[in-house]
Amino acid sequence: MTKVCPETEEKRVCEAVVVEAISADVSFASNQFPSYKLGPDDQILDEPKENEKHPSVKDVVDKETGDLSDQHKRLSVRDLACKFDKNLAAAAKLVDEAKLNEVTSLEGHVMLKKLRDALEFMRCRMDGRNKEAVEKAISMVEALAVKLTQHEGGLIQEKTEVKKLASFLKQASEDAKKLVNQERSFACAEIESAKTLVMKLRGAFEEQELSSRASRAQGPNVEKLVEEVQEARKIKRMHQPTKVMGMQLELHDLKSQIQEKSAYSIKLQREIAIIKRAEGSKSCPYVLDGAQSLGSCLTIRASSDSNASAISKCSFQWYRAASESSRREAISGASQSVYAPEPYDVGRVIQADILCNGQKFTVTTDGPISTASGLQSRVESLLRKSNSEFTVLISQMNGQDHVSRSHVFTIGKARVKLSRGWITKAREIYSNSMQLCGVRGNANAPAKALFWQPRKGLSFLLTFESEQERNAAIVLSRKYAYDCNVTLVGPDD
Repeated sequence: MTKVCPETEEKRVCEAVVVEAISADVSFASNQFPSYKLGPDDQILDEPKENEKHPSVKDVVDKETGDLSDQHKRLSVRDLACKFDKNLAAAAKLVDEAKLNEVTSLEGHVMLKKLRDALEFMRCRMDGRNKEAVEKAISMVEALAVKLTQHEGGLIQEKTEVKKLASFLKQASEDAKKLVNQERSFACAEIESAKTLVMKLRGAFEEQELSSRASRAQGPNVEKLVEEVQEARKIKRMHQPTKVMGMQLELHDLKSQIQEKSAYSIKLQREIAIIKRAEGSKSCPYVLDGAQSLGSCLTIRASSDSNASAISKCSFQWYRAASESSRREAISGASQSVYAPEPYDVGRVIQADILCNGQKFTVTTDGPISTASGLQSRVESLLRKSNSEFTVLISQMNGQDHVSRSHVFTIGKARVKLSRGWITKAREIYSNSMQLCGVRGNANAPAKALFWQPRKGLSFLLTFESEQERNAAIVLSRKYAYDCNVTLVGPDD
C-alpha cells in the first residue's frame, strides 16, 4: 500500500490546474489578476479602478448639447450640417465601442465559467483548509459574475442611449441637409435674377455707347447746322425786328387764351357731371359715402329720403374706369357694399352697380380717386433699402378665419416672405402664380388689408398697422415684380 503525502497531492493538483489551458478565445486586459476584498456574505468591498479611455455617453451628450446651444445663433446652416455629421460619426464610434464592450463582457463570462469549473474540480480534490480557500475563491468568482452581469446591464442601457443619440443626430443631419438644399435653391434663384439684371444693364450700356459714338460722329454736322440757324435768325431780326417781336407776343397771348379756355372747359365738364349725377341721384335711392382718395373706404348706403330696400337684400359689383363715359372694367371679387381703393385705382373713376328686387342702380364717385399724401415719399424711402419689413396680422388663411400674433411681411427685390421669428410661413420668388392686391371681400379694416397668394393652394389676408403701410407694400411689391418681368394683380384680373 502506497502512502500519499497531502502536500504532494496538493502540489500535483495545482500543477494540473496550471498546466491545463482555460480557453484559447479568452484575452486578458492585463497580466495580473485584480485584487478584491470580501466582506460578510461574500460581498465585494473595494472594486478595482479601471482606466477609462473615453468619457461616458451622458458626458458626451451633455457636452455636445451645450456646445450646440451656445453656437446655434452664430453657426450657419452648412456649419450645423457638418456639426451633425461629426456627431453622427462620434455616435457610430460609440456604438462600435459598445459592441466591443459587449464582446469583452461575453469573454469575461466565459473566463469566469472556466475558472469556476477549475475551482470546483480543485474543491473535489482537496480537503481541510485548502478546501475552504477554494470555496472562498468560488464565492469570489460568483460575486465577480454578479458584478459583471450588473456591468453588462449598464452597458446595454448605454448602448440603447447611444442608438437613440445616433438616430436623433441622423434625423438632425438630414434636416440640416434639407435646409442647406433649400437655401442653395434660393441662392441660385437670386443669382439667376442678378445675372439677368447684369445682362440687361450690359445691353443698355452697349446701346448707350453706340448712341454716343453715333452722336460724336454726327457732332460736327449738327454744330454747323445750329450755327447756320442762329445766323439766319440774326439776319431775320436785323431786317424785320418789330414783326418778329409782334409774332412772339401774339403766340404768347394765344397760349394764355388756350390755357384759360381749357381750364374753363374742364370746369364746365365737372359742373355738367355734377348736375347729371345730382339728377341721377334723385331717382337712385342709394348714395356713395366716404372720401374719394387712397386710404379711405367707399360705402354704399340707402339715402335718408327714400324707401329703398335694405342693403343686406341687395347684390353689388364694383367697377373702375378712366372716366364716366369710357369703358369700365369689373373688379373681380369686389361684391360687397364696402370697397377700399388701392394704388391701381388712382386717377380712375369708381362705380358700383346695385341689383335689388329686379332693379339696377349705379352710383359713381364725383371724380377720379386721388393719391394719399406722403405715400410717394414713403415709397421712395423704402426703395433705398434692399428689403422692407412690415408688421402684419394674419386675418385669414386659405379663406378661413385665422387668429394669430403679429408677423413680419418682408418685401425684397427678388422674393416676398411672411415669418415670425425663426418660423417662416411662406417665402416665394416673384412668379406668374403669385397674386397681390387690396382686399376685395369681407374684412374688418378693408383699407388696411391686402390679399396675398404666394403660390397656388396657399393664400393669406394680411392686416397692416396703417393704410399708408398697406398701400406702400402694394406699390413696392409691384415695382419689384415688374423689374423681374412679372405683373402682380388680383384674382382673375
